[in-house]
Amino acid sequence: MSQDLQLLQPLTVGGQQIRNRVCLAPMTRARCTPTEDPLDPTNATPNDLMAEYYEQRAASGGLLITEATAISEMGSGWLNAPHIRTAEEVAAWKTIVDRVHAKGSVIYLQLWHMGRQTHSSFHPATGKIAAPSAIKMGGGQTKTAAKEHVEPETPTAMTVEEIRTTVADYAAAAKLAAEAGFDGVEVHSANGYLLDTFLQSGTNTRTDAYGGSPENRFRMLKEVLEAIIASGAFPANRVAVRLSPNGAFGDMGSEDNDTMFPYVAEQLNAYGLAYLHVMDGLGFGYHQKCRAVTCADIRGVYDGLIMANVGLTRDTAEGMIRSGAVDLACFGRIYMSNPDLVERFANDWPVEEGAPYETWWGETAEKGYTDWPFYQPKDGEKSKKEEEEKNDKEAKE
Repeated sequence: MSQDLQLLQPLTVGGQQIRNRVCLAPMTRARCTPTEDPLDPTNATPNDLMAEYYEQRAASGGLLITEATAISEMGSGWLNAPHIRTAEEVAAWKTIVDRVHAKGSVIYLQLWHMGRQTHSSFHPATGKIAAPSAIKMGGGQTKTAAKEHVEPETPTAMTVEEIRTTVADYAAAAKLAAEAGFDGVEVHSANGYLLDTFLQSGTNTRTDAYGGSPENRFRMLKEVLEAIIASGAFPANRVAVRLSPNGAFGDMGSEDNDTMFPYVAEQLNAYGLAYLHVMDGLGFGYHQKCRAVTCADIRGVYDGLIMANVGLTRDTAEGMIRSGAVDLACFGRIYMSNPDLVERFANDWPVEEGAPYETWWGETAEKGYTDWPFYQPKDGEKSKKEEEEKNDKEAKE
């Protein structure tokens, strides 16, 4: 079966051919170098360990999406997670991009504004956090710059001027991503971060041009996309968007998501994006406030490439691709623990279980990050590629 997998067939994304449809999911791993001062830019600058991590997974992967990367001080709020704001950060990202390209893979940077999930201690310039409306995130805690677990703060409802500034921040970050050599960018509009809270009625109660109707709630994402494209950083077909219509993460979920997100997808259809990344799987938490939105629902209104995510296996991903609902499959936890995931899929080799939670984003350096083994074939066990090369050679003799 593995020889016939559509999942392993090449595909053109943004005018570039990727060698298969297996994509590395954007996952916060928080492996920038820890510092005593939480606001020291060193702990927001990519390092050699991160370069090794991406390089390992680029050896056979199709498209790699980086971990969420802060576009501004106001958008930041996760210790040891990377930023894309300074020349030093651009240079560090360029090292990673170059190593990924040398392995033959394509890499997109995910642009991130944390919105109400951050803490004001990360924002000395303003001393506040921002969201579409002054609605506090419920059901959990947040972490301060001093690593203290505290109750979430109530965000300040953004002014129109602050919205415009943030839109400009996205465009500026995209230009820096282009400087670093990235092939494209993915706009993070999922998981309860800023742009997702604008889309959802449960977190956006504004009465101006950015709230109320589906058209108004879509407006900020629309302006971000158009600003990135107008900046000249990337053409539309090198810009992607991530959505999470079913997710509960970040105290999210709204009763009209089953109509709002197909509307958003229909609007995005007009842009000719690189792809639309839809977290339709329920394994990351399901809000249960309305019917779950599936990639098949999105396919009904979206003609471009669709990427599925959350809880996929090789076979479920293959089935979704063969059904026509999606074109690309994104893998997270099992791509953490199987840097050679594509080879394991191709050769029917065993796939290690997903990485344990404690290694996802703790200060564990290479542990649970770059120390996962590549599969070593047993004596007499050859890869499918080796068998094909042998058969070709015999056929020519």
